[in-house]
Amino acid sequence: MTDLNRIELLAPVGDTERLHCALDYGADAVYLGGTTFGMRAGPANFTYDQLKSGVELAHARGVKVYLTCNTLPHNHEIVHFQEFIEQAVSAGVDAVIATDIGVLSLIKKYAPDMEIHISTQAGIVNYVTANEFYNMGAKRVVLARELSLDEIAEIRAKTPKELDIEAFVHGAMCVSFSGRCLLSQYLINRDANRGECAQPCRWGYHLMEEKRPDEFYPIFEDEKGTYILNAKDLCMINHLDKVAEAGVTSLKIEGRAKSAYYVSVVTNAYRMALDYLRENPEGYANLPKEISDEVFKVSHRNYCTGFFFGHPKDCQYYENSGYIREYDVVAVIDECKDGYIYASQRNKFSVGDTVEILSPKQKPVEMKITEIINDKDESVESACHAEMKLKLPSDKEFCKNSIIRMKK
Repeated sequence: MTDLNRIELLAPVGDTERLHCALDYGADAVYLGGTTFGMRAGPANFTYDQLKSGVELAHARGVKVYLTCNTLPHNHEIVHFQEFIEQAVSAGVDAVIATDIGVLSLIKKYAPDMEIHISTQAGIVNYVTANEFYNMGAKRVVLARELSLDEIAEIRAKTPKELDIEAFVHGAMCVSFSGRCLLSQYLINRDANRGECAQPCRWGYHLMEEKRPDEFYPIFEDEKGTYILNAKDLCMINHLDKVAEAGVTSLKIEGRAKSAYYVSVVTNAYRMALDYLRENPEGYANLPKEISDEVFKVSHRNYCTGFFFGHPKDCQYYENSGYIREYDVVAVIDECKDGYIYASQRNKFSVGDTVEILSPKQKPVEMKITEIINDKDESVESACHAEMKLKLPSDKEFCKNSIIRMKK
């Protein structure tokens, strides 16, 4: 079993706003992308200046920063990699995440002191491969998502203790093996292996097998067809004790393209869960429901446990590809003083509504809105103007950037 005090909570960061959220809500480390060589083309990502200032901010909070360079670069891109990795060194990142063996060799050439993590894209499913990457200079392997806890435990037992083992514990899953997919590129010329996936696995399809009438596949749900490739989301918050027992060093949350609210809530939930595990290593089955319930208060698909407990029997969702979204962020707290919460509006809410306030490493606090005062010191019925400044009477104080949310 991994020393519980060594287990790292690793949060996704798509831009500077989400970096602040990850830092505020308890990440031990974050992973993010630059403007090139990363597996997420959708998020804003980080320019060099943003990366440098972001690393400084994270390090000031005792948080590590891992930079993705896990695409599969083509010939014409190789000439640009030296500048990319030298800027990563200059910015002070703690490690880079790579997939391609050629990229690995270039990192060792141009940044010999840089810590290297091998991406889940490498598809590591056995201890021989893990050991070989370690021999090639890797400090960490991010295991394929298609492994059971027993298989992870064997990899841990048959690799050097100096090799970190990272595994995804929460977030979207890909129907292809460890994210190696050609579907998006084949259908609309957007290469998933270069960060441009359009997620066609989430689309609805009609299939018919005309020559095998006696072989049936349950694909026709209704007149809309069915979502035969659509995977559920992974959620292991109730099983972190078993993940730790298998020897995982770093608990990874998927979601660099997700919202700041998602990063805040999910990071906070796993932070509280990991802290609970450290305090109650033999009693994790009693994880408070208010902690595990937090992961249901972000946009998500139906949850499952992936391959961790063997071959998944219930990890596809055939009805639709939409998200379940039951809560909206209605405001973010700027400060509390003199018996008032000062906040910035995000979505409409009104006097009489009941909201929840979520602060870092805290359980949500329920509050009924008794009055809303605008920036002209006028009482108003609703906060209905985008980004409006407001204050709410409160006998409790909350830290800056706490989230005010409301059930839809």
